[in-house]
This record gives sequence, structure tokens and C-alpha cells, in this order.
Amino acid sequence: MRIAVAVVTMLALGACAPAIPESGAGVGFEDYSDYQREKAAREAALAGNALPAPDAVSSEPLDATGQATGGSEAERLAAETEAALAASNSGEAPLQASPSNPPPVLNSAGISQENDFDAVGSERSIEEDAARIARNREQYQVIQPEAIGARPGDVGPNIVAYALANRHPVGTRLYSRGGFNAESKFRRNCAQYPSSDQAQIDFLRRGGPDRDRLGLDPDGDGYACGWDPSPFQTAVGG
Repeated sequence: MRIAVAVVTMLALGACAPAIPESGAGVGFEDYSDYQREKAAREAALAGNALPAPDAVSSEPLDATGQATGGSEAERLAAETEAALAASNSGEAPLQASPSNPPPVLNSAGISQENDFDAVGSERSIEEDAARIARNREQYQVIQPEAIGARPGDVGPNIVAYALANRHPVGTRLYSRGGFNAESKFRRNCAQYPSSDQAQIDFLRRGGPDRDRLGLDPDGDGYACGWDPSPFQTAVGG
């Protein structure tokens, strides 16, 4: 009894489902008849433009440039287009050699006169070459090195010697400093120097590092206006 009820239920559900029309197309593909027509069209196109065999030899005559005089319409059109472009040359006339700088003259072997030993040998002899070399040697001058002049005595403190004699890092307080408005005084006076090297020279000239009347060294490390001795120390391997 249960089996009969199940069969009746399945038949009722099948009758309620909508019918799927027969389209003739596979799942995920176009219509098969359209596919057959496109395939036939491609095969016909390939048959009409078949490639020649690798060992085939053309019987068409060649012109003076070695090109075939016949050929398909597309080949003739391409040749005519190429010829027209070559003739137009963008409207510019071809370049001509300047009379003052003519092209090199080639001998029978295709070598220019400048690279032909026989041609050069006929223009000048070995003796003439030797005389030319001798003239060039007479004009050659050798400049002997000169000794470096001595450093003038009154040029101010030597900051290189000062940098090599003071190995403590920048910012290490070694000298006592005091006074009001030290920061503003430091910025105002240091701005008067074109470089920290010039500030350090003037700082040492005025009694630094022990004395600092202009406030160039407020932290008391002996270096004025942020001057750093490390480049001089590194240059001598220190």
C-alpha cells in the first residue's frame, strides 16, 4: 500500500513540473546548427588561402629588384604602398655629401684611402713621419711639481690640530659656563658666522675653550656653534 502511494505522489509531482522546450543546444554551448555553419565557413576560407608546400617553387618572373612581378592583389597593394612611402620620404630631399667633407674614396678592394697602407705611404714617407713626431716632442712640456708653501704664521688658531688634540664626544661638559639668556645669546651670535669652522676659529681666538665671552659654547664641551671635530679625526684614522 505504501509503495502505491509513493508512486502516485511522484507521478503527480512530475505532472506539475514545467516542460523544458527542445532548443537543440547543448549545455553551455551555442546552437549546434550555427556551429556547423561557422565550421564550414572556416574550412572554406582555409581552402581558398592554402599555404604552398615548403619545397614549392614559384613560376612567376622576377623584376630587377628580385621581387615577383605577379602575386595576389594583397601583395601588389603592399608593394605599391611601400613604394609610395619610399618615394615620399616625408617630403624631405635626400642628404648630399658636403663639398668640404666628401665621402672617402675607396680603392678596388673597397678600402678607404685612410685605411690603405699603400695610399698613405704614397702621401708621406717614413722620414716625414719621423720629423712630425720630433716636432710634437719639442712642443711637449713637462711641468715639475713644486713644494707647497709654508703656512703663514698669523692665520688664527688651527682647528685641525685642536680636533686631533681633543677626542671627547660632542656635548661632553668640560668647561664651566654661566650667564642669563644663554640659549638666545648662542643662537644670535652663532648666526653671524658663515660656517661652524669659522665660529670655532673665532671662539679659540677669543680665549676658548676656557673663556666664552660671546656664548658660542653654552654646553661647555669646547666646541662652538655645533662644531664637530669628528671629520678631521676620521680623516687621519682616528
